[in-house]
Amino acid sequence: MILLKNVILRRSAKVLLNSVNATINPGEHVGLVGRNGAGKSSLFALLNGSLHEDGGDFNIPAQWRMAQVAQNMPETDESATDFVVAGDTRLADAQTQLTQAEESGDGMAIAHAYTDLHDAGVHDAVPRAQALILGLGFKVSELNNPVNSFSGGWRMRLQLARALMCPSDLLLLDEPTNHLDLDALVWLEAWLKRYEGTMIVISHDREFLDAVTNVTMHIDNAQLTRYGGNYSKFEELRSQQLELQQASFSKQQDKIAHLQKFIDRFKAKASKAKQAQSRVKALERMEKIAPVLADADFTFEFKEPQNLPNPMLAVTDASFGYRAEDGSETAILHKVSRSVLAGQRIGILGANGQGKSTLVKTIARTMTPLAGTVTEGKGLSIGYFAQQELDVLRPHENPLEHMIRLAKELGPQSREPSREQDLRNFLGTFNFNGDMVKQSVGSMSGGEKARLVLAMIVWQRPNLLLLDEPTNHLDLATREALSMALNEFEGTVMLVSHDRALLRAVCDEFWMVGRGAVGPFDGDLDDYQRYLLDEAKRQRELAKQEAKQEARQEVAPAAKAAITSAEADTAKTPDPREQRKQEAQLRQQLAQKLRPFKRELEQVEQRMATLGTERSNLEHRMTQPLAPADIAEVGRKLKACNDEIGSLEERWLELSAQIEAHS
Repeated sequence: MILLKNVILRRSAKVLLNSVNATINPGEHVGLVGRNGAGKSSLFALLNGSLHEDGGDFNIPAQWRMAQVAQNMPETDESATDFVVAGDTRLADAQTQLTQAEESGDGMAIAHAYTDLHDAGVHDAVPRAQALILGLGFKVSELNNPVNSFSGGWRMRLQLARALMCPSDLLLLDEPTNHLDLDALVWLEAWLKRYEGTMIVISHDREFLDAVTNVTMHIDNAQLTRYGGNYSKFEELRSQQLELQQASFSKQQDKIAHLQKFIDRFKAKASKAKQAQSRVKALERMEKIAPVLADADFTFEFKEPQNLPNPMLAVTDASFGYRAEDGSETAILHKVSRSVLAGQRIGILGANGQGKSTLVKTIARTMTPLAGTVTEGKGLSIGYFAQQELDVLRPHENPLEHMIRLAKELGPQSREPSREQDLRNFLGTFNFNGDMVKQSVGSMSGGEKARLVLAMIVWQRPNLLLLDEPTNHLDLATREALSMALNEFEGTVMLVSHDRALLRAVCDEFWMVGRGAVGPFDGDLDDYQRYLLDEAKRQRELAKQEAKQEARQEVAPAAKAAITSAEADTAKTPDPREQRKQEAQLRQQLAQKLRPFKRELEQVEQRMATLGTERSNLEHRMTQPLAPADIAEVGRKLKACNDEIGSLEERWLELSAQIEAHS
């Protein structure tokens, strides 16, 4: 288990954890939550050894293997599959041992190395890696593409796949959903639910935390508090805790007031001096209960639109896509005909690369349609939140300069006070206080940039909001504020987001973007998640079929050559007896080539039968009274048994497919 005892953790002069005690048990899935800057990432640094405690004791089992997502952008020409396979450190170590053994010529060492390779799962490493890659949204045709051919977001997905590929006892995930769309997020949830090790995850996605965690640890005021249950349960328990704390604080304040009143009344009287002094000491000994200070939650609201055209806009037989510098066009969406009405709340669904952002950018006027028309209603005012905040922000300017420029661009039509002090006051409502209004945008955090974009949108008083992944850098409190503001907004909302809590709270209808088209999605988010899981399963099956086809092509050439030779001989000598003889020879050749596969298949079946019996015996032992050491030993054996059975089942399927392909 992981044990923190009176741990003190600092970053520079700031105390992030002050004498905290916590325990994380093997197999627990922990959600680590707290405000931005509370110390979540620093605690991760303590766990992975890149930061050391300033006081107290921190212990983690020395034999535990740790996996986490590397934060550096990978730069390599190796294929996506090879890059992810290399994440299996156990397999890499076994391959290194084999190389060293072969160089030394030590036959015993070579034999041991081959055994270790088999135990490490070398036979199914590529299918395992490709299942991870496909699950995270890549196409089958991209499995062998060089890593450097992908954009930054997709390369970070490969880093995530590489971390999941690594056999681990402890998995650390810091905002793993940031580069994922809803399709990949649903797949990742399903994978993490099956993860058997200990997992600690930092995330601002409420539904993701609810799905994959069973313990929540909250950092607040340099303290680390453990709650049993997922994030929703944590909110419920913390609310109850705060109510009790406030009640206890009020009761203690009454007692303090009563003691102080007695002291003030009788401290000067000789006859009561002893009693008064006694109460002074009681007051000093009293452990003060802290008042519940209401968190300064970020809240805001969209102003009432000046008008509401209906329809807002109409798209007629349009094609959306990109124009290259040489004038060539790449159409992503074809023959789109949709209308947007006043008051609609539309969630836009679809995998990355299918055209969601292209659709939003074209409606936002940052791109022009390749064909067809987009007709805007009179008085349409668009507030656009770009997926990359720097698309609309200037890194060298500060928030005040952004607001001054925006006020000048809008002029009198904004109907908002535009004096510098008014703009400062307005920025203050978005938590840009004091010197922050003069801080360059390029030095700000992702969450601060997102708040500035929101401030600029609110100032414009739009009647159509186009929001492309607005929550990527927002913490849970700010996401909640955005959800409330959108629900109170009187205009129209078009939202692209992988935050299902936001989609559920805001949208009442969905559009599906995919396969070059835009159309209504007949269902809710639960229906969409089922669709995504079915689609992911279909992609995995397609990848397996292609792998089997490649294996079939490796075995088949000799058989094809034999068939060709037999056909040629038959053409020369159509004697039936000779033909039967050649067919018998061909069958013999094929049988000879299949013999190793059948022999291995028989061995696999025998081993699976033996392990099945062993597993049944171990499971029966677990139901009997055992000493703690025996329970641990039986548990280890049962896990090893299940792991080997899983590997053997995969190999059995591969061998069966190869035999069937050539029978």
